[in-house]
Amino acid sequence: MCGIVGYIGYREAYPIVIKGLKRLEYRGYDSAGVMLYDGVTLKLSKTKGKVSDLEAKAASEITTNGTIGMGHTRWATHGVPNDVNSHPHLSNSGNLAIIHNGIIENYAPLKEELIKRGYVFHSDTDSEVLVNLIEDVQIKENLKLGKAIQVALNQVVGAYAIAVFDVKNPNEIVAARLGSPLAIGVGEGEYFIASDASPFIEYTSNAIYLEDGEMANIRLHKPMKVRKIKDDSLVDPYIQELQMNLEQIEKGGYDHFMLKEIYEQPSVIKDTYRGRLHANEGIIKMAGIEDNLEKFLNADRIIIVACGTSWHAGLVAEYVIEEFARIPVEVEYASEFRYRNPIISSKDVVIAISQSGETADTMAAIKLAKENGAFVFGVCNVVGSSISRESHAGAYTHAGPEIGVASTKAFTTQITVLTMIALRLAKAKGTLSKSDFHQYLQELEIIPEKVKEALDTNERAKEIAATFKDATNCLYLGRGYNFPVALEGALKLKEISYIHAEGYPAAEMKHGPIALIDEQMPVIVIAPKQGHYDKIVSNIQEIKSRSGRIIAVVTKGDTQVRDLADFVIEIPETSDALSPLITTIPLQLLSYHIAVMRDCNVDQPRNLAKSVTVE
Repeated sequence: MCGIVGYIGYREAYPIVIKGLKRLEYRGYDSAGVMLYDGVTLKLSKTKGKVSDLEAKAASEITTNGTIGMGHTRWATHGVPNDVNSHPHLSNSGNLAIIHNGIIENYAPLKEELIKRGYVFHSDTDSEVLVNLIEDVQIKENLKLGKAIQVALNQVVGAYAIAVFDVKNPNEIVAARLGSPLAIGVGEGEYFIASDASPFIEYTSNAIYLEDGEMANIRLHKPMKVRKIKDDSLVDPYIQELQMNLEQIEKGGYDHFMLKEIYEQPSVIKDTYRGRLHANEGIIKMAGIEDNLEKFLNADRIIIVACGTSWHAGLVAEYVIEEFARIPVEVEYASEFRYRNPIISSKDVVIAISQSGETADTMAAIKLAKENGAFVFGVCNVVGSSISRESHAGAYTHAGPEIGVASTKAFTTQITVLTMIALRLAKAKGTLSKSDFHQYLQELEIIPEKVKEALDTNERAKEIAATFKDATNCLYLGRGYNFPVALEGALKLKEISYIHAEGYPAAEMKHGPIALIDEQMPVIVIAPKQGHYDKIVSNIQEIKSRSGRIIAVVTKGDTQVRDLADFVIEIPETSDALSPLITTIPLQLLSYHIAVMRDCNVDQPRNLAKSVTVE
């Protein structure tokens, strides 16, 4: 959940590292640091705060020249965010510098042993323990840096992506990964190291993604060597051509990445089904499904594992798959799945959903499912990510880079993929009539236009936000397909505005939450014309009779709810099963505007990180 950047080559490293850290701030932004080597001196600057704070401090305390550099932006795990706990960390001799993403779980006994051996620690971090462990191995066994790192990593338990520099061997950076992502950009006479490819996209389109348990010796004027950490065997790395471009990772004139990504949804939903959905021909074709169709059709059940927003997309999928394909579905928090000794068999299909493809809890759930013989199908956004490699098969969402920490376009593109899977399985099983199947295909094909129309509610959402920006609590209600949307709407508000919000099935309101409702409580009700409309009208009347302030998301032309609600947001009509793709749009906009009006950092909300690579 931290961002790491490294450079070794012929250019000035500092501007590359700083720019890279700014692109990786979605991964962590409570402190930052940089290390530079100018051929003589190792220079270090680090501070609590954002990369902009680091720039100001570095300019005043170090010279920023040098063609070798490493930088880090932190999401704190061990030790509070402060200057001392910021990365990079130096070994006791000052010769080794490390940047680290992940958690060393057995750092405490390692630290205790190193203290006995005379080592002194200045921070509370597990990362400082690791760099001193590497130095201890290096000195004790008289090893070169790469071999010392390999020996040390075989002693640690946990997850890591690291880059290590040694002033005694200044033409090399050694990188390694286990559980946390690491990409190496390969240029002409230069190399880039980063948590993802965004820091080096304008310099090279060639990247190597280290696999779990691999380390790379990245050397100037020599070929890079990749080895297995466990047994030192050489690996022939696969150089991948990057698909993203610089424009995708810039704001493009929007005030925030989140707003840009909300407005990208019509195009990215289309990108998600492009080449897969042929409505006129009545065809859905997804290679990962076609090649494994029998696995799905013969499954006793489908288990969906995910976290956060992806879990909400999984809940929508539960409704859609069971309705269309009549296959039992269970949706599990990945963070709980691995710890409750679940019953899994070879007759199960496990669908793992993750925007980043690196979510640690979801990766652990995949491992457990595979150990028990289940077939694992991954749904993720990032090409070459860990989940895409660890799954037996899968489907990319093609949402493009999502920089805002609060997921928006990831949610709708995940639902799009999962709906296409449900429809393809339904066709194979014959559980949908031919006419219904064609109707859903045609409706899904025009969803991007309806999402574009739903984005026209932006000004209305802004008006409503001005009324409720100072609320302290909020309730979101939905039924059927839109119950998960209520959960997702509440999560968005919590994440970026810090207003306490809860999502509930509307019928459950009477079983507890109704006690909270008074004239101070805004209640957002998702009430499209399709689905359980009459029932949700009754729920709205119950709220109204208790003086609750009602914001209703309704189908255009609705009059019944309009007469009851205090505020109404109109959206275009669509089928009940596809409505989450539309109803979620005004909720995203409402959360965004409330957060902006509260002067919150929309793209980088406190305590959160985009890619959760630790448990």
